[in-house]
Amino acid sequence: MKVQYQPKPPFLLSTFLLIFIIHAIQVGIGIQGFQRIIFMEAKQDAWISVLIAGFATHIVVFIMIKTLQLYGSTDIYGVHHDVYGKWLGKVFNSIYIFYCLWIFLIILKNYIEVLQTWVFPTVPVWLFSLSILLLVIYAVTGGIRMIVGVCFFSVALSLWMFGFIGYPLRFADFDQLLPVMESNFGSILKGAHKMTLTIVGFEILYVIYPFMEKKDKLQKYAHIGIAVTTFVYLILMLVALVYFSPGQLESTIWPTLSLFKIVKLPFIERTEYVAVTFWLLIILPNLMLYLWAAVRGVKRTFGINKIGVLLVFTTCIFVMSLFINTRVKINRFNNFFASVAFYFTFCYPLVLYAFALLKKMLNAYKEKMK
Repeated sequence: MKVQYQPKPPFLLSTFLLIFIIHAIQVGIGIQGFQRIIFMEAKQDAWISVLIAGFATHIVVFIMIKTLQLYGSTDIYGVHHDVYGKWLGKVFNSIYIFYCLWIFLIILKNYIEVLQTWVFPTVPVWLFSLSILLLVIYAVTGGIRMIVGVCFFSVALSLWMFGFIGYPLRFADFDQLLPVMESNFGSILKGAHKMTLTIVGFEILYVIYPFMEKKDKLQKYAHIGIAVTTFVYLILMLVALVYFSPGQLESTIWPTLSLFKIVKLPFIERTEYVAVTFWLLIILPNLMLYLWAAVRGVKRTFGINKIGVLLVFTTCIFVMSLFINTRVKINRFNNFFASVAFYFTFCYPLVLYAFALLKKMLNAYKEKMK
């Protein structure tokens, strides 16, 4: 396996599109109900937890890009191969591939649960899973340029939903934000930790980095994308805090979707139905990018045929989606993943950067001693 990877010019992407890639993959299924989870830890200071989580994400992304810049043009699979060696590198690459498939399954199951709860309670899980998986397979076989196109249109075509979020402000009670910093700092940090499942996705930088055209501008556009996402989460958290009473927010599973219930339009009776079904366009980039990253990891690490791997992965995910079929199972699945994802996305990049930097220094020392 070669550490360096330089895609052919037709496959390179404009670096500006990284804003849409980062925002599209970070805004997914977690945005529907993150407010309740954070509020249960930080209370009315939950908005501070959102800011802390966003700030931590900026730091980690900075470290990720610095790690990749040590190698010029490569991805996490190449970095693992260089840092850990041939065989141990394959083990770490396999772990990353498994991580991508794991979060793919979480996104799929959570969205199907929302669909069944809000709109189609009698439609079986297998039909939803099969329909969505066929869409994702079609996009992944089309390549990274098609997937990035979906990311762009996902962000552009979902802007109208953000406009409706201001409707609940007519009934807002801003006194519910006071007093500020009533929760202790430990509770606020716990709230920021609970944001993990909501804001993960930026680690896709590890795989998509070689496809960016102007890598010297990558830091700027990556941080713009994260800032936009953090701003969206901050606004949604503030709206939920001033609209819902503390008791309501603790008992509402999907606060963001519940905000759509009060929107009244003359031509749409149930606005939340439109929001739930339209949400498929929002989660599709998540699913496509993670599956593409997993399939690409197998190709880079083991050199196995792309189509065969894609079919095996989607078949396994389809079968597993049939067994995780209750609210309790989904919650346990989400909570366990969130605890693992925190170390994988916020801690491991620091360790990998340290190892990669040490490896480069040792190589430079050996060259100097010759």
